Amino acid sequence: MNDTTPPTAWTPDGEIPMTETPALPGEDTLIEAIATVYDPEIPVNIYELGLIYAVEINDDGGVKVEMTLTAPACPSAQELPEQVQNAVLMVPGVTSCHVETVWDPPWDPSRMSEEARLQLNMF
Repeated sequence: MNDTTPPTAWTPDGEIPMTETPALPGEDTLIEAIATVYDPEIPVNIYELGLIYAVEINDDGGVKVEMTLTAPACPSAQELPEQVQNAVLMVPGVTSCHVETVWDPPWDPSRMSEEARLQLNMF
């Protein structure tokens, strides 16, 4: 038996054919989501602080984020990666997210954006 009927998805309005695969998220969209995460001790988002080192998007919608912290003893070491993961998982098209905390290269204030430096009066 050869069934050529396309798969369907259920919606409140009934079943609809699944003719398109969800679009992969763009890097800009992921960065916008990551920029909603703030270090609780610094009033600047972690992207502008320069804590995000890499964002990789796989063909299956999986996302890998490499990030660091301002210091190894950062009191937010547990919560910030989890907040990044949760923010990325909210982006349409993301199927999974792995956040890795890396220490090389070490973070320093030169990684901050100009906007972050102005906000923190660090000219």
